[in-house]
Amino acid sequence: MTELLERPVNGHPIVKVNLLKPQYTVVPEQPAADDRQSVPVVEAVDRDDNPLADWLTVPDVPVLPAWARTPAVFKANTTALARLCWWHTRFHGIRVPKYAVKTVWLASRGFFRASVGLWPTLSAQDHTAAVKALKAQTKLKPEDVDLATRLQMAHAERTKTRRWRFGAAAAGVAAAALGVYLAPPLLQTGLAGAVVTPLAYLGRGEATQLLDHGTPPLRVDMSAQQLNDALRASGLLKSGKGDDEGPKVSCIMGPVRDGRGWAVVFDLPKGGGKTAADVLAKRTTIAAELGVDEIQVVMSRVRAAQGGNASRVSMWVADDDPYLADPVPSALAKMERFSIWDPIPFGQDARGNRVAVPVVWQSMFFGGLPRRGKTFTQRLMTAAGLLDPYVRHYVADFKGGQDWMQMRQVAHRLVLGAEDDAIEAFIAMLDELLREMERRFAILRELPTSICPEGKLTPEIVERYNMPFVFFTVDELQECFIAISDEKVRKQVIDDMARIARRGPAAGFISNYASQRPDAESVPTKLREIITVRACTQVTDQTSSDMVLGKGKASMGADASVLSEDHKGVVVLVTGPASFATVKNDLLTTAEFNALCAKGRTLRKEAGQLTGDAAGDVVAEAGEQGYRVPAVVSDVLEAMQHSPRMFTRDLLQRLVNLDEDTYGDWDAEKLAKELELAGVKRTSKQVKINGENGAGYQRRDIEGSIPFPQ
Repeated sequence: MTELLERPVNGHPIVKVNLLKPQYTVVPEQPAADDRQSVPVVEAVDRDDNPLADWLTVPDVPVLPAWARTPAVFKANTTALARLCWWHTRFHGIRVPKYAVKTVWLASRGFFRASVGLWPTLSAQDHTAAVKALKAQTKLKPEDVDLATRLQMAHAERTKTRRWRFGAAAAGVAAAALGVYLAPPLLQTGLAGAVVTPLAYLGRGEATQLLDHGTPPLRVDMSAQQLNDALRASGLLKSGKGDDEGPKVSCIMGPVRDGRGWAVVFDLPKGGGKTAADVLAKRTTIAAELGVDEIQVVMSRVRAAQGGNASRVSMWVADDDPYLADPVPSALAKMERFSIWDPIPFGQDARGNRVAVPVVWQSMFFGGLPRRGKTFTQRLMTAAGLLDPYVRHYVADFKGGQDWMQMRQVAHRLVLGAEDDAIEAFIAMLDELLREMERRFAILRELPTSICPEGKLTPEIVERYNMPFVFFTVDELQECFIAISDEKVRKQVIDDMARIARRGPAAGFISNYASQRPDAESVPTKLREIITVRACTQVTDQTSSDMVLGKGKASMGADASVLSEDHKGVVVLVTGPASFATVKNDLLTTAEFNALCAKGRTLRKEAGQLTGDAAGDVVAEAGEQGYRVPAVVSDVLEAMQHSPRMFTRDLLQRLVNLDEDTYGDWDAEKLAKELELAGVKRTSKQVKINGENGAGYQRRDIEGSIPFPQ
């Protein structure tokens, strides 16, 4: 009999709990006699008189094996099998000559063994033994005539047997040789194989095999036992005593092939006090125990929404470094238009899954070491906004190089460099942005809920009230703060940028900041901690990684310090408190980005959205009219963008910062000569700035060399 225990559960009066089977049935309290007819009786499933009880309590487990549950996993395992077969085909194919020689040797040895085995029969050794026995008796009794007669008869029988046996063998061999000789080539090959195969089989030995045993060079040959050993070595599983290995994980799925790697989902055993977060923190140790680099191990928690719990981990181990492949060209380069309301195509993760980043209502921060693709990554986000005419760009590049120069064709405001005039222009840009933000909030507050239901921008509001999204891009942010010596001004700039990032998204402001190692001095915590989307290229240590991605993210697995110098264009992307991935960005070259700038200008002119600095860019306007502006004129105008006049020494320095390869060895004489050849006529060779006179140039003289469109 099944033992039952009665106790109240969840407020119900009586609960019958089956101690042998993990289920319970709620039984209502017996009503009074007057009410028994109106209360339905709840009948338990698990009853001794119910023949279907065992069938009805079968757990809901997957019907298909782990390697065939999804099309992606099935494809991955099929691909892995095909790769294995192809490897064996090549391995044994190049050894065919060796196998042919070995086959001949084994067949020869088999022929020898067959001859040795057949010789007693061909030589009639059974009759020979009888003759020898009779001879032995004859020596003992030579006078026995009958014995001599029998000896003679036995000898005759032996001779006769040998003749017909050797004759039959010779006839058989001759007939076979003649048949092979007269047969067609294909049949000859088949007959030869039919003869050689059994002979080679007969000639085999324990130490001699026909085929070599090839083992594919698997970088990772994952199994449940290896997983348990790695977790035990990492201190996540307790060690057993004696023959007992100790507790083991429960594999919910796998390990199975998934793409170019192994996938497994497992639960940690109960009673160990370890959680999924503890596993993520031991990523490096687990990778070392599995014999791979930590960049090959991708782990994440399985949340309750996906059927997980606090001890369930999803792990994927790549066969090799998944981020060293050639980058995928960005789809933006060939698009004619793009809506900023859609997620921006960004790149792909280690498993080849496409990653897109939504930027509406978000703010972004990009950090990492120089020359690791940080600017290319940041520029990828801005490029999507170029293809939407209802995106207004404010750009500040405090490095002042070529990376953002072509944004002058599109940008409502553009600041290049970290000189005093550029810093003043940036502060003015912030003031303009704050005024625009407050203006928009004032309009949104007055709109009815039927038009503005959530107090935010909608596609209808953007076009109807001419409030395009504002893409606020700042590159090399630390250079701005370093250039501002006045602490009060610096604090005000930080407060303004933090205010835009904090309140701006609801009004359509998308902040896009980038910096190198963002310590407390170069990029204050007050600004960094309010950014929602973060991306980090390679950094030197976990502390630097946490500065970009957020405190404690490295211990969760979002650690950019595991990236190497070879991982250009690879970032650790954090899109939420517990959402992160390592992503190889799509490639958008500088030439493609510049082409998108030109395309963005055309789109804005058609939509009537070309405003600000871009609307007054004489270089871009001249180019649209078919006039090619000399490079030196264009570069000088960029260097003097925020100044009506400039000393020659300062202009040369800015030109070097802009393009050192071109202007690195220029002097005042060389500059004057090249500008004269480009058609620049100086009204005066001396300029006065802040009471100081010196050799210099007027911006209006440089612009005068460009024929304005009629």
